[in-house]
Amino acid sequence: MIDHPLLFAADALATLVFATTGALVASRKELDVFGFMWFAAITGVGGGTLRDLLLDVPVFWIENPFPLALCLGIAVVLHFTAHLVQSRMVLILWLDCFGLGFAAIAGTLKALDQGVAGLVAVIMGVFSGTVGGILRDTLGQEPSIILRREIYVTAAALGASATVLIAAAGESRLAAAATGFALVFALRGAALLRNLTLPGFRSRKGRDYP
Repeated sequence: MIDHPLLFAADALATLVFATTGALVASRKELDVFGFMWFAAITGVGGGTLRDLLLDVPVFWIENPFPLALCLGIAVVLHFTAHLVQSRMVLILWLDCFGLGFAAIAGTLKALDQGVAGLVAVIMGVFSGTVGGILRDTLGQEPSIILRREIYVTAAALGASATVLIAAAGESRLAAAATGFALVFALRGAALLRNLTLPGFRSRKGRDYP
């Protein structure tokens, strides 16, 4: 069975990347080492925690504390080395791109393993991919990526949807996950490089009724 190793790898990679972005935000705020740990942990496991609570399954980092230990270890290392990174905001954005892909696919696969409907699996993928970054930006008083006209949630939804459809077509979970991740990364990466956005709502005068 490849399902469990694949899910564990996707969760671990998502945790690793998101925890790094959280610690880098802590460095921008010049926090102490415990502040680094808090940001790394809340970013690294935030999305997966919400996913598991909604799916009513054991929270992944409580069942196996390795992801939490990974967050704390990254936080300590970056507390002493983050100053070596010249453009931390650019690095955060690109690492977040990777984390979004890994977490969205992990959330989708775990939901599928629970036998939920495809639409629910997509939503779980979106939650897994975006919640950690939202918490990081909100707590770090950074402009939340969810409130900017950037292609972010859309990328997670596209990758999660592709994963569900390919798995439903009878292809292997590995093929579904790889395709889903590639779509998330490609769309989000293109948005970063080309400043792509979706059309936003424009306020206009409402209709006058007699």
